[in-house]
Amino acid sequence: MQTMDVSNLPEWVPDEATRYLEHTLAGRSIRLLAKQAGCHPSTILRQVRRIERRREDPLVDGALSNLAAQHYGSETPAAELTGPQPLSARALAFGAALGSEEAFELEVVETLTCLSPKGAVLAVADGMDKAVVVRDMAAITEQGGEARLVVERTLAEALALRNWIACPCRGRISRYRITQEGRNALSRIVAGCENRARAQRDSAVNASRAAARLRKRRRRVRYGLAETPLHMLARRLDEKGAPFLTPDLVRAGERFREDFELAEVAEHLGERVSAPIGIGHNRRGPGQAAVAAKERAAQAMSALGEGLSDIVVRCCCQLEGLEAAERQLGWSARSGKVVLRIALQQLRLHYDRQQTPDELIG
Repeated sequence: MQTMDVSNLPEWVPDEATRYLEHTLAGRSIRLLAKQAGCHPSTILRQVRRIERRREDPLVDGALSNLAAQHYGSETPAAELTGPQPLSARALAFGAALGSEEAFELEVVETLTCLSPKGAVLAVADGMDKAVVVRDMAAITEQGGEARLVVERTLAEALALRNWIACPCRGRISRYRITQEGRNALSRIVAGCENRARAQRDSAVNASRAAARLRKRRRRVRYGLAETPLHMLARRLDEKGAPFLTPDLVRAGERFREDFELAEVAEHLGERVSAPIGIGHNRRGPGQAAVAAKERAAQAMSALGEGLSDIVVRCCCQLEGLEAAERQLGWSARSGKVVLRIALQQLRLHYDRQQTPDELIG
């Protein structure tokens, strides 16, 4: 008794055909197959007899013979393949691997779509390893008949075994038409392909958005690379050809940013910087420096006022671009750079008043 590895059968092989092969070639009893399927033995017996009657169809017989040859080595394939054949079609006939199921679906969609119009038939001649889809029955014999699609016989056998195509009357040239099961399968496969394509597009969009957020976060921490909004604005020229921001205004913005960041350190340190300093402690330690920077930042923001301090904090400290800051503050386009320059001028005057003559900016 030969053993059949059902796990290696292509997914397109219907359950009835699988049980037929298990019973007729693997020698498994009807009762055993019924127990595995969870049904009455008479159901399996009817399925086996139905498949046996369908072997009168040359395509169904060819599909079963090819499957038997692949998984048992007990028969010769009904249709010998001559010459180079597409890998997907050849694999379909002899137990396709899981990786070729997508290729099978694409070929099925193409073939069943061509068979969907009224009058279209798939013509198969005895002894030929090709089949053709033509517009109507008369076009098969007319010299002017044009084939809409050439199909590998192995694919046609798979379609017939699935009962997606059927031949009402057989002859030297058999004419197969799409069945209702075939139309339902076509709709189901197309819907599945569209859902997978939509899921792939959504996944790509989500990945692109995640990458954009990551790039944005990376840009926000690059303030030490001379690429801050302040430095980019400093490279612009005004209507007279002079730098829009002078070096002293840029230094004022950088100083405010340093105090602002140290002030955030003070917020994180919390109670530790407010504890009494004992003998031997360094009064100029990191905690005390952060507290002093917090006081300087608060004084600078108070000197600027609410409107000017907003644009300075956004562009100099939070590294927002001018356009983004204008949108967030509800300002008109291109007004942010003018307000920022005024704010930096006020900031420079504030620092000038707070420092000794040797420390004056600019």
